[in-house]
Amino acid sequence: MKFISTILMLALISCSTQKNYVYIPEIEGEWWPVAHNPDLGAYTTKKQQPVDFGIWQAADGTWQLWSCIRQTACGGNTRLFFGWEGRKLTDNDWKPLGITMEADTLLGEVAGGLQAPHVIRKDDTYYMLYGDWNHICLAKSRDGKQFERVINETGTPQLFSGPMTNTRDPMTLKIGDTYYCYYVGHLNKDDPAKIKAAIFCRTSADLHTWSDPVMVSGGGSVAELDGWGGGDAECPFVVPIGDRYVLFRNQIYGANNLNTQYCSPDQLNFGVDDDRYLVGQLKVAAPEIIRIDNQYYIAALTPELDGIRIAKLRFKKEYKQGKR
Repeated sequence: MKFISTILMLALISCSTQKNYVYIPEIEGEWWPVAHNPDLGAYTTKKQQPVDFGIWQAADGTWQLWSCIRQTACGGNTRLFFGWEGRKLTDNDWKPLGITMEADTLLGEVAGGLQAPHVIRKDDTYYMLYGDWNHICLAKSRDGKQFERVINETGTPQLFSGPMTNTRDPMTLKIGDTYYCYYVGHLNKDDPAKIKAAIFCRTSADLHTWSDPVMVSGGGSVAELDGWGGGDAECPFVVPIGDRYVLFRNQIYGANNLNTQYCSPDQLNFGVDDDRYLVGQLKVAAPEIIRIDNQYYIAALTPELDGIRIAKLRFKKEYKQGKR
């Protein structure tokens, strides 16, 4: 009887362990360059830097990359979008396309305030969600190359903002029939709130009307690593793998670039002021993850902040003991 009980107990432990697993991202091989610091003509400055970006495949099969270029001479908050095109994702040195979008103050956007474009395809239309410094906005395209703003009943392309300030860095993921938009907000450095920067999520059935926000990640051991009070929860990117979701959450740009990853069974909870879902860190900044068939790729800023690079990526499945 004891023998049977022992076998049953071991079987239950084994079953529990098998269900308790995480995916840990690992970079494979060497990086290759796809974009460099661009010529902006009259807007060019010695301090300009390509930063938050989006990559997607257009209707004609080419790969499109739009990056926010900051510290330009465009005025206002100094930011605009510049584009590149690649025939294949694995090609080096994609073709520069020029300035692809500037802020439109007549539509309520902040001068020089464009940030972090991300594109998702819905039926035969490409939708770009981007930041205008204070709001998440919407544009659309038939070919995935030329985008026009979607103007709503208020006469602006703005979808939502808040609950914190400088609403930005949208990343949209479709799960079932629902769209999940992950984005960032932060508070002033002297705000008494414990969590001063966080990743939020809103949901939608049509990409136009969005739910109230849910804080899905913030605080924890990586909070305030960058020192300015708002950069420890930037550039969210969520990858679904099986019945798990891996969140890439950025802390540091430049030479000491750092990104932290969390793996959770719940796409709306990656840990708020705790590290229960933390699984790893990579020395990259503002990453986007692309999947082609069964191969993953990671695109990220260069440590010098003078371009964008790509490498192969894999997710290592690791079993854990205890509850997660």
